[in-house]
Amino acid sequence: MPKIKLKIEGMHCSSCTMLIDGDLEDLAGVMSSRTNYVRGECEVEFDSGQVSSDKIIETITKTGYKVIG
Repeated sequence: MPKIKLKIEGMHCSSCTMLIDGDLEDLAGVMSSRTNYVRGECEVEFDSGQVSSDKIIETITKTGYKVIG
């Protein structure tokens, strides 16, 4: 399974990480999401046949955070 690591701006606490991980894990094809607000990172393991990295980024953005780079 492919993995992507994303830099995210706007996270302040563990509630932010739970919100992002919850929304991503609700996507069909996302196997796992591990977000760390201290490092400002999110690592997502996903099935590229079911979900694209663009959809993952779009979901984070809709949650209210900014993906950098």
